[in-house]
Amino acid sequence: MKRRQWVRCGVLAALGASGCNGGDTQPPGPPADVVPSGGAGQNWYFNNPLPTPLSVTVSDLSGRPVPGVVVMWTVESGGGAVSPVQSTTDQNGIASTSDSVGSSTIQRVSAAVDGVPSPASFNEIATSAPTSAAVDVKDDFFDPATTIVQVNGTVTWTFRGAISHTVTFTGGPDSGTPQASGTFGPITFTTVGSSDYHCKVHPAKMTGSVKVVH
Repeated sequence: MKRRQWVRCGVLAALGASGCNGGDTQPPGPPADVVPSGGAGQNWYFNNPLPTPLSVTVSDLSGRPVPGVVVMWTVESGGGAVSPVQSTTDQNGIASTSDSVGSSTIQRVSAAVDGVPSPASFNEIATSAPTSAAVDVKDDFFDPATTIVQVNGTVTWTFRGAISHTVTFTGGPDSGTPQASGTFGPITFTTVGSSDYHCKVHPAKMTGSVKVVH
């Protein structure tokens, strides 16, 4: 029986397969490294949550991802906050948290794992959100399709197409009769969040949104 097992393992080895002595099924070792895997270096606006979560990958000495590892998140400088402050790596060795920048230009966040000497580090940059924005109404799209202003900011639309369009918010402002020239606005946005709009002439393909931040 032992000879048959030895022959079988020899054949598998010759074919580059696994299945004897553990092969690729060996469990990962203890965590040895933690590195950023998402959300680093974002540019966003003061006192607002970053659009992309921060995430890290935890691996062992052989570079294999380690699941079930607790990661501690800390805002080292620049204000703001992370939530949660503690997360656990998934089967791919990845853990994440949501991050909100504060009122400082640069925010630094670290992600530490017990037993790993060097934490992962994230540097995020914050600026003031614009107080006004402009959108061109073209054939057949809004440019840009997504506009960002701070609360109580204004947006103005300029019609530049060869054919007529509208700027129509669901349950909100409406430029009215389709037009090919002139402007609509400025419209003031007083509530944080997103407001979607469309062209009544081309509602299926001509859409846009205004994102209002703090």
